[in-house]
Amino acid sequence: MKIRCVFSTNDLPAARAAMAAAREAGVDDCDISLVAREDIELEKIPDHLMQGRNDFYPAAVRGGVCGGGTGLLLGLAAAAVPPLGVTLGAAAAMTIAGAAFGTCIGEIVGFEVPDTVSRKFSEEIAAGRILVVIDARREQLDAAEPAVLRTGARELPFHAHTALT
Repeated sequence: MKIRCVFSTNDLPAARAAMAAAREAGVDDCDISLVAREDIELEKIPDHLMQGRNDFYPAAVRGGVCGGGTGLLLGLAAAAVPPLGVTLGAAAAMTIAGAAFGTCIGEIVGFEVPDTVSRKFSEEIAAGRILVVIDARREQLDAAEPAVLRTGARELPFHAHTALT
């Protein structure tokens, strides 16, 4: 499982230096992304380095799990009451329908909710700083963190497991 770590830099050259240090320490390029104020992102940061600014994928997963769980519980409860005539196949169908509905609702809601990094460090972003976000395995982070800090980047208080990377 990967862990997400966030660093703050003052400008794009500092962010590039932090990214280069992380790469030299063994972090894959696809595991490094940047978050910045929209005017900075549009002008200076290549698309492949920008992190998504919404909670779309995590919300879809949460919605699917919650909807599927609800559908399963309702299906099993209905199957347990003989007069309703619900079979286990119908309970499975209710589980699938609940998961599909939950995923759709989660996607809709998540599209409008900022991602956790953007929410937590909105003041850093508004001040014009560029955040370097690294998603890597623990052993990679142990090597990358000191290297990135030597470039002058400041580590922010954010270490979280990332299930979707």
